[in-house]
Amino acid sequence: MDVQFLGGAREIGRSAILVDDSLLLDFGMLTDNPPQFPVETPAPDAVVVSHGHLDHVGTIPSLLSGDARPPIHWTPPTYELTLTLARDTLKLHGGTYNCPFTETDLKRVTQVSKTHGYRDSFEAAGYDVTFYNAGHIPGSAHVLVDDGATRLLYTGDFHTADQRLVSGTTARPDADVVVCESTYSDVEHEDRSVVEERFAESVETTLWEGGTVVVPAFAIGRTQEMMLICDAYDIPCYVDGMGKRVTEMLQQYPAFVRDADAFRRAKSHARFVTGRNGQRKRITDQKAAIITTSGMLSGGPVVTYIPEIRANPTNKVTMTGYQVEGTPGRELLETGSAEFDGRVMPVSAQVDQYDFSAHADRDGIDAFLESYADATVLVNHGDRCEAFAAELRADGYDASAPDLGARLES
Repeated sequence: MDVQFLGGAREIGRSAILVDDSLLLDFGMLTDNPPQFPVETPAPDAVVVSHGHLDHVGTIPSLLSGDARPPIHWTPPTYELTLTLARDTLKLHGGTYNCPFTETDLKRVTQVSKTHGYRDSFEAAGYDVTFYNAGHIPGSAHVLVDDGATRLLYTGDFHTADQRLVSGTTARPDADVVVCESTYSDVEHEDRSVVEERFAESVETTLWEGGTVVVPAFAIGRTQEMMLICDAYDIPCYVDGMGKRVTEMLQQYPAFVRDADAFRRAKSHARFVTGRNGQRKRITDQKAAIITTSGMLSGGPVVTYIPEIRANPTNKVTMTGYQVEGTPGRELLETGSAEFDGRVMPVSAQVDQYDFSAHADRDGIDAFLESYADATVLVNHGDRCEAFAAELRADGYDASAPDLGARLES
């Protein structure tokens, strides 16, 4: 089995792995300025997608810009999320170099889509392929590829601990080669229940003091997780941005969330923002949490809310995810000010950060890989892939970190 890394090798973003020049696993983009895409656009016989985040699916429609029409295999939520993200990319960047596909390419995606559930094997480009729950976001999957001689397990992004939205992965299918993500290979996450309690106490204190809390959150996964937490702690909340559409869609696929009843209650508990008639400005005077995109303050309704609440030190901004260097979110954490709509504004409101990561930490990755002590481990999707591979070798694993563009024979 020949494996080529077209993206996601020794980096986070634009994940793309080509198997035997025939089967493509993911095809994402790296959200930089300008965005970066996989190092080449192949012509696979089939495409299999691990989950619906931009760094794994952002460039999928471009595969259909020519005459080829390879089938695309994914879980139902991943299919829906890919369409949502692609429409947003077209809205923001359509017709520019920052968008490598057209509306026509996007329509073709629906024509070639093939959806599958977990543990239901299917054929793709001559391989036997099976999805296993990866515990990252709804619909996220480990991908097992079997050619009859070699079994390749592509972890995608995964989490071994339970979140309120999805259960942690327990799947450990037999494999000869494991392509393993390493996003948090040098991090130990604090216990999720402790983080939740600290978040809830902070928000409740702010609301009791008469303040408003803006909760920047990624639309896919994080928004819904924060809704579930707010419902569990009876925190009044509004939801704005793309997260509204994602929430509505996920309610159609109850089998892909941890507790469908809890998800339904959380959706009923939250109030969805329409954005009409100055609603957003009025909401900033409410004693409530406002869960809104974008998670790194780089666009979306959050750039309306924070300028409205920034001057009052009773108010609060609670960052719920990692802030990439160079983003307004990182700038706010480090300097106490950030750029909104072209203006750098100081923020007197309190700013907190909480680790609600949907990725496994070092202990989680180690626990996962214990089942693959005899397998070849190829480390990807991280900013310290080489160091982590070296640490695995010291522990007795046959591990390496392929270069971008590298082609390996397994």
